[in-house]
Amino acid sequence: MDGPQQDTPTDTSPASAPPHRPVTGAATAATVLILLELVREVLVSVGNWRDYFVVHAYLAGTATDADLDAADSDVLTAVGSLPTLLVWIGGGVAFLVWLWRARINAELMGGAAAHRRSRGWVVGAWIMPVANLWYPYQVVSDIWQASAPQRPAPVTLVNAWWALFVAGMLVKPIQWRMAMQEATEQDVLANANMSTVLTVLYLVAGALIILIMRRITTWQTHGSVQNAV
Repeated sequence: MDGPQQDTPTDTSPASAPPHRPVTGAATAATVLILLELVREVLVSVGNWRDYFVVHAYLAGTATDADLDAADSDVLTAVGSLPTLLVWIGGGVAFLVWLWRARINAELMGGAAAHRRSRGWVVGAWIMPVANLWYPYQVVSDIWQASAPQRPAPVTLVNAWWALFVAGMLVKPIQWRMAMQEATEQDVLANANMSTVLTVLYLVAGALIILIMRRITTWQTHGSVQNAV
């Protein structure tokens, strides 16, 4: 799992090649769960803005302590409830299942040597500190290239997705820290603004990865049909 994939096949006969892995179902499951997670992000951002408006109204004398408690409860529920946690975990697992199958298919279509990272990095790239800043991009970009019907394929879509995703990774801990250190009305406003920035980053990145999955899935599905003919 620690270097470029080497093209050292020992048997190239059709009988020895692994079968094409279906990716449509995994792509659909991942898409639905990613969309649900994006809805959660929007609700969290809305909750943070509601929190600010309630604090503002409280300091102006038009809201009560009960209003403050209700606003805090809404945000905590949106962030920490078990269903939302399960959606987040399920979306990650479904995406990795799709990515693993897509990688196997991409090796069949473009050869193992077309991939800069060995297959183990399909999962490991996301959890390895520092490496997770660019290894996942390489994995997805290589699958994109190997699956495309015409090569080399433009990777503008993949580049845009990864730039936004990394930006979200960098903004997230800042927003968390701001949410934990709210002491004044301006702190609450700053957290609401940062939460909105994070939500926009995640919304666009989420839309792009869904589009990337759909396109790769289409390429691989059509490619498997053509190979079977």
